[in-house]
Amino acid sequence: MRASSWVIILSLTFISLLSSNLFISRAQSRPNDWSGVEQAIGKAGTVQPDGVYKISLPRSDLHVRVRDVEIRPALALGSWLAFVRTGNKTMVMGDLVLTEDEVTAVLTKLQDGGIEQTALHNHVLNETPRIMYMHISGNGDAVKLARAIHDALALTHTPLTSPPAALAAQNIDLNTSEIDRIMGRSGKVNGGVYQFSIPRAEEIRDAGMIIPPSMGVSTAINFQPTGGGRAAITGDFVLVASEVNPVIRALRASGIEVTALHSHMLTEQPRLFFMHFWANDDAAKLARGLRAALDRTNSQKSMVH
Repeated sequence: MRASSWVIILSLTFISLLSSNLFISRAQSRPNDWSGVEQAIGKAGTVQPDGVYKISLPRSDLHVRVRDVEIRPALALGSWLAFVRTGNKTMVMGDLVLTEDEVTAVLTKLQDGGIEQTALHNHVLNETPRIMYMHISGNGDAVKLARAIHDALALTHTPLTSPPAALAAQNIDLNTSEIDRIMGRSGKVNGGVYQFSIPRAEEIRDAGMIIPPSMGVSTAINFQPTGGGRAAITGDFVLVASEVNPVIRALRASGIEVTALHSHMLTEQPRLFFMHFWANDDAAKLARGLRAALDRTNSQKSMVH
């Protein structure tokens, strides 16, 4: 073969490699391109206002009762994953809803895939069957992280399909206008549950990075109607140490149980505590108790509009 032919072949090879690298570079530079993560998990998520790509994985396969209330997945059975890009890497955090017999297999598979556990605990009390919540964290290539989580989820019965659209859009048997007025914020209906997500006012950092609110550092409050103007409530307050006992006192003054108090992360600043709660009573009465507790925290002030 002539020297000129080798030059042409080498030139074409170089151009091909350069084009490939440029394509990869451009794909990685697109902050809202999460198609690889979607394909790896098997379910699409949505980009949140703070830039986080969040995938909801409700455990609609489970039938869980807390005393005489069968809880909807959106009330307390919602696994979720949150991805955010940090330079040329991606951070993932999440909370996996697991039955007791799923815990060890999932934990082991996640460890094998480089996904760390940051907490494992209960959120509610007196539920049947017993449910555990595994909080996870990972850093690296987004698709590799997603594949590792998918492989762990495959050891459970977690559905990787979206719920029927009619359920998410249905009306709810609660006076939501009154609840909004009492809470001083606007909630939204999701899966038959009325939900509030309330960020803290200060920045939360982990390993020097600002953690966006939708990565699990917002107070979550959920109302599930139980008939006659009553609601079952649960969720978690995100608190610094000085707020823990004032919030306990405010909740107990309104007959709201504290069902768990623990960490969800390992190296966050300021140090956060997550307080879970439960009650089934008149929805307006419970909203007043929750508002009293919120007023004892450094939460963002977002009034009803």
